[in-house]
Amino acid sequence: MPLQNRVLPTGEIVVDPARGLFTGNRGIIHRPDGTLGTSRWSHKHWLVCTLTHPRGKYHGPMPDRGWSALFFLDEAVAVAAGHRPCHYCRRDAYRAWIAAWEAATGAAAERMAMDSALHRARVTRIRQQVRHQAEADDLPDGTFILSGTTPHVLLGDAMLPYAPTGYGPPQNRPSGQITVLTPAPSVGVLRGGYRPVLHDSAQI
Repeated sequence: MPLQNRVLPTGEIVVDPARGLFTGNRGIIHRPDGTLGTSRWSHKHWLVCTLTHPRGKYHGPMPDRGWSALFFLDEAVAVAAGHRPCHYCRRDAYRAWIAAWEAATGAAAERMAMDSALHRARVTRIRQQVRHQAEADDLPDGTFILSGTTPHVLLGDAMLPYAPTGYGPPQNRPSGQITVLTPAPSVGVLRGGYRPVLHDSAQI
């Protein structure tokens, strides 16, 4: 039976059989039986990790004394949900993220301060996603927006509707003020040159 471990761009964690391209770490947030309680994080270091451990280890999705493995369709979804590349299993991606963070902020990236800034911009104390408004024309590729009730990722002149199994056919990119799901600091990182890994269905 599928576990409640699939993360959506809206920040929700749902039950879905599709595994996705990446896993993620927010600490231990599951009960001994593998189900989730009310907690959605146990630390501020929300990571995007590879599906396989660099040393070949595998602890299972909901181990008794290990972190709760979450899963994302792709990296753009993970970034929208508030995660950033893991500095252990995705070192090249992490270095690229840091370079883009520094380009966006004009300051050296310090891990604790960066994760605290991300945490303030991604979720409230009552576990609600922080969303903001922006001009659609100013947003970089890989940003998630909300069009109607459906999350869409921006790519070129198009936006692609999200589903847990992949993206739907491209639609015209919107204009004007829109609701942005990707945290504001992460939008800055995308604008600074970071390119998240997209699912193969993201085609225009």
